[in-house]
This record gives sequence, C-alpha cells and structure tokens, in this order.
Amino acid sequence: MAIERKKIGIVGCGNVGATLGFYLTVEHICDDMVLIDRNEKKAVAEMLDLSHSLGYSGNNINIKTGTYADCGNLDVIVIAVSVPYKPGMVRTDMAAGAVRIIREIVPEIMASGFKGIFVVITNPVDVVTYYVQKLSGLPDERVIGTGTSLDSARLRLYLAQVMGVDPRSVDGFVMGEHGDSQFIPWSLVSVGSKKFTEILKDNPERLKGINLEEADRYTSQIAYSIMEAKGATTYGIAAVTGQIIRAIMEDENKVFPVSTMFHGEYGMEDIYMGIPAVLTSHGVKELVEYHLTDEEQASLAKSADFLRATNASVKEELLL
Repeated sequence: MAIERKKIGIVGCGNVGATLGFYLTVEHICDDMVLIDRNEKKAVAEMLDLSHSLGYSGNNINIKTGTYADCGNLDVIVIAVSVPYKPGMVRTDMAAGAVRIIREIVPEIMASGFKGIFVVITNPVDVVTYYVQKLSGLPDERVIGTGTSLDSARLRLYLAQVMGVDPRSVDGFVMGEHGDSQFIPWSLVSVGSKKFTEILKDNPERLKGINLEEADRYTSQIAYSIMEAKGATTYGIAAVTGQIIRAIMEDENKVFPVSTMFHGEYGMEDIYMGIPAVLTSHGVKELVEYHLTDEEQASLAKSADFLRATNASVKEELLL
C-alpha cells in the first residue's frame, strides 16, 4: 500500500510566503512543497535557498516550483500574495487590490482540479477569505483564514509580560476582524485557569498598572509599527499559519481563532471573521460558541457590520 505524502502549495513567495516555507521545512509539516509566484525567478531562488537548508534540518522534504496547473493533487494551498503596504494604511485599505489579485489566481487553481483546503494569509484576511470561498465554490469549511490567531498570540504575550508568567499559562484570544474592529472577550481570558477579571479584582495594588484598553490597542495596532519598520510581519504569522496547517494535516481537532464562515452562530450569517473553531483534516469541524457578555456580543456584531460593509464595497468596486 502506498504511503500518502502531505502536499502543500504556497502561492506568493514574498517575505511572508518564504518565511512560512522555511517554518514548514524546519518543522517538517509537509513532505512535498510547491512554491508558486508570478516572479518565477524569485520562486526558483526561494526553492533553492530552502533546499540548501535541508542538510541541516534533519528533514527530507521535496521542494519545487510550479504553476497553478500543479495544484490539483495538493492537500493545502496557502494564499500568501500581498498588496504593497504604505505607511498610514489600515488592512481594509488593501481590500479591493487584494481581491483583484485573488480573482485572477483562484479560478486557475480550481481549474487544476484542486479539492483540498485553502489557508489564507493575505490581508485583509477576513475579506479575502470570504471572496476566496465565493470564487472557488469549495465548501466554506475548507476555506480558512488565519483570522485572529496571531492577535491572540500577541495578547497572551502582552499579559504574560505584564504579569511575569509564561505565555503558555495565559488562555485567551481575540475575536472579530483581524484589524481595527477586533476585540478581546475579557470574560473568557484566564491565567493558570483563573479568570483574569478575578485576578485583577484580587490583586488591585499589584496589577494596578494593567490597562485593558491598552491591551486592546496593543493587540490591534502593534502590527502597523512592525510593518512601518520592516515592511511586513513575517515570523509570527509564519508560525501561526504553520500550526494551523499542522492541525489540518494531523487531524488534531485543535481549536484556533481562525477566520471562518458563520452559519447562525452568535446570530450571524454569511460573514467570515475570527472565531475559535475546531480544525481537522476536513477543515473547520465546528465553531466554538461562548457565553459572551452583552458588551462582547455587541462588539462582535459591530465587527461583523464593518466587515459586511467592506465586503459590499469590494463587490461594488470590482463588479463581482
């Protein structure tokens, strides 16, 4: 009996796509990797550079370049193309340009016979993931965006540093848009299994320097500081995406706050945004429904309204 190989394609070999390729290689998350970029020379250079790392990675991964015609037998395709960032931009400023690019890419991928799972990094990730699903026609559980997974990692690190604990002891996440309308459901955040709101109440003097609004600002805005300094965030999003792909490849039934389609959860329909969901080899198994406070539910609805308006403006501008 033939042993199945895990096959991944990365579309877009810029800073993010290349860093993800390195992460997948070092962590041996796949057996075959196909790099696709409209700049073929760049794709070849990244393929060679990644291949040269194999002698020291302890892994034997088959890395090659390809075209959309090579996507038919892939298990996962990562959309990592990008619209150039200019200082002062917010993610949704790139919406129409990003959807214009994926409108060219996705039909060609689907023409190859691709039936796997899309994992979308391209910003604004909630909007782009929504249109990848519409353009591909794949079941929405097989089209997933990285959502608020990276924002959630930033939140855990922020709280860990403020409290002086290991980030792995912090359990919390960000919900809604991967962008300015995202929010932290503080009622669900805990450290060492103790609710963070109770920790604040029990330690008023020790933790008087903690500002919940500042934590919100940090998780939603720190990416802009990084992008203005180096052009893109790379290491964090590569690690997050790599772990999402691992959960899919290994059928882990692991919960990640990804961008996925709502089907009545929290009273919402036909919208992609960040929400904790169970990931398996079939994609999104189910969304986790929490008992949000009234304020948190209102914040989620506000984020959804913003994304719906953005989706509608893109549809109107591009005549989709």
